[in-house]
Amino acid sequence: MRRLLSVLVIALLATSAHAPAQLKVATPQELGVIKVLLAQERAWNDGNIDAFASGYKNSPDTLFIGSHISRGYDQMVLEYKKNYPNKEAMGTLGFSELEVHPLDEKFAVVLGHYHLDRSKKAGGPADGIFSLVFEKTDAGWKIVVDHTT
Repeated sequence: MRRLLSVLVIALLATSAHAPAQLKVATPQELGVIKVLLAQERAWNDGNIDAFASGYKNSPDTLFIGSHISRGYDQMVLEYKKNYPNKEAMGTLGFSELEVHPLDEKFAVVLGHYHLDRSKKAGGPADGIFSLVFEKTDAGWKIVVDHTT
């Protein structure tokens, strides 16, 4: 019994010694960016394109790259509303496998996957990957470049 207890204690200590190296604590910058994406996911699933679009910088320099390049916040919002005219067309959006890569205090790149679940009538499900460039603005973290496939 004493030997078994010793083996268990050694195993626990060995596991505990490696655990902190495996844990990653998110920085405030990473949390700020993830918070924007979670708010966008929630807004999309509520059928609110305007709230979803608030995650982007309201600037003529904002870029959205998908099947073509869309320049400017206003143009991007118009295209979202044209392509997703109602909640059924919008479906349910989910982000996964998010990786935040801070570039400096003001910019970060995010990589991830999206899944759009919707009826066949509304276009069927869609999956893809994205890369986003975020800028820290006076209004918080905002997307300035969105490349989605």
